[in-house]
Amino acid sequence: MTLSRTQLLFAGGFLLLLVGLWRIDASPARIWEGFGKLGWLLTLMWPPSPGGALAELLHSLAETVAMAFFGTLLAVLVALPLCFLGAGNVVTSTLMRFTVRRSYDGLRGIDSLVWALIFVSAVGMGPFAGILALAVPDIGLLAKVFSEALESADRRQVEGVRASGGSRLHAIRFGLIPQVAPLMLSQTLYTFESNTRSATILGVVGAGGIGLALGDRIRLNNWDEAAFIVLLILVTVAVIDGASRWLRLRMIRA
Repeated sequence: MTLSRTQLLFAGGFLLLLVGLWRIDASPARIWEGFGKLGWLLTLMWPPSPGGALAELLHSLAETVAMAFFGTLLAVLVALPLCFLGAGNVVTSTLMRFTVRRSYDGLRGIDSLVWALIFVSAVGMGPFAGILALAVPDIGLLAKVFSEALESADRRQVEGVRASGGSRLHAIRFGLIPQVAPLMLSQTLYTFESNTRSATILGVVGAGGIGLALGDRIRLNNWDEAAFIVLLILVTVAVIDGASRWLRLRMIRA
């Protein structure tokens, strides 16, 4: 009986999975031992405790949210003009579009954690390094998404503005931007949510915020305080996610 192409692909993928597990030494004994240590850590985390530093933790949490907000704001301000240079229905030069789009890939191709290590060395530890580390890859991401939204817009509205005597700038302002503005705002809100989580990780490498406090507690084996910080982060992300979802639904209905 001959195997179909789909069956061969599944068999090849399963074989690749087995080889990968063997290469990383993911033996059942090692996994079982890891679960045992994880259970031991969970017992050390309960009950979560602020450790007498609640005001300090809330200040660090606010710093993390501020890092996410200003990092997203900076990214949007730079990505907005860049996205027009990468849209085929705005810029007709193939060379310019190719160059701009490759710059998108260069910016978003490096993770924010790597940018954080670079900016901590360049501008020093603190939230400013975190803001820059969040903004740089987001510029590439948002510019790419915004330019694709511009290219997918309905041409008839743009042609209608031009037919009524409007200039090219008028066609972009009144025929193109109103179509893509809701999508741009929605993507900006989602990026802000994502940056709130990313800003937590950046603090571990010295970029400020609640992640710095979390890293200190883990290094000192204060697992009950680490658990309290994790809960604070989860609550904050849930609140921001709910608020962003409400705003996106309002925009969609509008």
